[in-house]
Amino acid sequence: MKHIFKKGSNPSKPTLLLLHGTGGTEQDLLPLAEIIDKEANVLSVRGNILENGMPRFFRRLAEGVFDEEDLIFRTTELNEFLDEAAVKYEFDRNHIVAIGYSNGANIAASLMFHYKDALNAAILHHPMVPRRGIDLPDLSGKQVFIAAGTNDPICPAQESEDLHSLLESAGANVTLHWENHGHQLTMTEVKAAASWYSN
Repeated sequence: MKHIFKKGSNPSKPTLLLLHGTGGTEQDLLPLAEIIDKEANVLSVRGNILENGMPRFFRRLAEGVFDEEDLIFRTTELNEFLDEAAVKYEFDRNHIVAIGYSNGANIAASLMFHYKDALNAAILHHPMVPRRGIDLPDLSGKQVFIAAGTNDPICPAQESEDLHSLLESAGANVTLHWENHGHQLTMTEVKAAASWYSN
């Protein structure tokens, strides 16, 4: 997978896994990593799928309708990539915090839905529920921050509520932060995520 790795200055800090939105690249969320934790490792990944020339992490059948088979395949692929990257770049595989926006937040949530130890924590900006009707692994001790927009046309508020309750039911500690905006990534929600992270 195409990616950027930047070694952090503090080995006790986690590795921040950056996952862009549709049409983004591995450069997009680098400024977020600076705001969230300047001392952490950064692993920023580009999605392997192209939709009309725009990078994504998995296919969809229509707006808001995921190709479930491809989602499962790409989630496994990303999880295996994290295993390999941890060895290659010598970071703690059990200390990864994902920061995802939109499509990137969806694949981060999917990692948690499918693999108990894929992520230690996640900051999810405007995510949807990746899959419904499946049993989630035990996510006790996992920390999740969800940022959602009350007027988000792509990700209805109910999706954020549902994701919140599904993750909580699996044992995760979830904070749901609302913005009176649409689907855009706002600086106020990034700062709210940074404040959550530092606590």
